[in-house]
Amino acid sequence: MVGDVVPSVVRVGTTEGEIAIAVHGGFFQVGPGEGEDETLATVLAGIAEKVDEIDVARAQAAKEAAQAEIAADSRNDQETAASTMARAALERAELRLNAAKS
Repeated sequence: MVGDVVPSVVRVGTTEGEIAIAVHGGFFQVGPGEGEDETLATVLAGIAEKVDEIDVARAQAAKEAAQAEIAADSRNDQETAASTMARAALERAELRLNAAKS
């Protein structure tokens, strides 16, 4: 199975425990692993960030900047490329903030 990655938190099991990673866009593939009862999942993300390394202050600042850009464009009744990018930035910032809280 192959599909698109939506902005989300991916949890990866390792021998040392679980790692949570915030991913933003990309592709995933799921198929059989090497062992009989194993499944292998591969994620190719445009942006990937360990949740425990998220800079909350920076994410909050990015959220506020994106909201300001969206508000400025809505006052002009225009949907510009900048506002489209601002909406994507807002989505990323909100994911980072929510992931850091969990």
